[in-house]
Amino acid sequence: MTARARTIYRCTNCGADYPRWAGRCDICGEWNTLVEEAAPRVASATGLKNAASRRAAGPGSLGAGGSVAPTQKLRDVVGAAEPRWTTGLAEFDFVLGGGLVPGSMVLIGGEPGIGKSTILLQVAARLEQGGHRTLYVSGEESPLQVRLRADRLSDKASDVELMSETLLETVITTASSISPSVLIVDSIQTVFTADLDGAPGSVGQVRECAARLMRFAKDTGTTVFVVGHVTRDGGIAGPKTLEHIVDTVLYFEGEGMLDHRILRANKNRFGSVDEIGVFRMTATGLDPVANPSELFLGDRLSHASGSAVTALIEGSRPVLIEVQGLAAKAGFGTPQRVATGFDNRRLALLLAVLDKRAGLSFSQLDVFLNVVGGVRLQDPAGDLAVAAALASSVYDRPVGADAIFLGEVGLGGEIRPVSQSERRLAEAAKMGMKMAYMAERGIPSRAAGIKAIGVATVGDLFRRLFQ
Repeated sequence: MTARARTIYRCTNCGADYPRWAGRCDICGEWNTLVEEAAPRVASATGLKNAASRRAAGPGSLGAGGSVAPTQKLRDVVGAAEPRWTTGLAEFDFVLGGGLVPGSMVLIGGEPGIGKSTILLQVAARLEQGGHRTLYVSGEESPLQVRLRADRLSDKASDVELMSETLLETVITTASSISPSVLIVDSIQTVFTADLDGAPGSVGQVRECAARLMRFAKDTGTTVFVVGHVTRDGGIAGPKTLEHIVDTVLYFEGEGMLDHRILRANKNRFGSVDEIGVFRMTATGLDPVANPSELFLGDRLSHASGSAVTALIEGSRPVLIEVQGLAAKAGFGTPQRVATGFDNRRLALLLAVLDKRAGLSFSQLDVFLNVVGGVRLQDPAGDLAVAAALASSVYDRPVGADAIFLGEVGLGGEIRPVSQSERRLAEAAKMGMKMAYMAERGIPSRAAGIKAIGVATVGDLFRRLFQ
């Protein structure tokens, strides 16, 4: 009878090891992140002895076994930056900062079924048509499943080279032999290396496989894409160091019942972060949306109460979105506070400000707030639109279809100016808006095509709108 292999419990968030399971990691403080893994092989006696002797000998012996590497001055480093490769998907290239950087590694995360494999297959097809050899490695689906998906796409992916494999050594050896320009691994949680005992998807396997793929990208100049699954909290499954290893982290967002998806850059060493690209899911794949503001405002009812428009800055792009508020008589003793796409604590703060500073009580009303299109409203510039939408619902009077609201609401009821107001107003004017309610101190010197109206407090705003 063989002895049972020794196991440890490792935190999937920070990688800390524990001899037994616990509900909370003492290092990072996260709950329910400890998973069972096979313990690493015990170091040999010789290795332990050498390590002990180096520690005993002091700092001068810590580099024993290494060699002196040559160094050079930064001014002596020569070479030119390689041009980026464009994929032909305008929104995808925009989020990346202008296209693919040769030798970079890009991580794409998102919920199951959101479209990660679909967009990467489209990218592979367009790169292949552009003369960049592409290898698509599928660790989750059979070649037939990938072929069936490719047949549904408008982009012809028949020339893309495909391999169904999960052993990392085989993937890297095959890629080295055919020298592709782009390597796509779908997904990093299914790939494993034979040098470690852990199962595919474990903390050690994900970290080691990602590090080797990153080294392969830097050594060969191959652009590597890896797909990462997300946890129930919305983060990419596996160790947090996975996001630190790669050059770019993209998140695919969107509601399953909506036909559009948002690709967001959370990290980008070769471009700006927080850029977004908007795609529409169709039967033939993901189509880029050139004007996201038009998409988010397309179905707005112009004369309905409880609706207000604001302009967000997503990376370097201003986007107009609609905020919907509904205040109705509470059916139970405790009124409800439900927000979609908006922080509940921020909503509670704004309701308190409206009650104290503007005389608008919500103590007997259920409050529902929705940011249209599945967008997350985190920009403080949207506070004024939230306040206007809720007040419009209480008074049951529309605020005007051609009005936009820009401003952060303070605890005193004051309206504070927001950054990049000129760009926000320019986008609003392009979408046909005629008036902009904003902080008096935030009115720009140039606001072509739109009338900027300064308001000092939320009370002043409501008197202008509803009296």
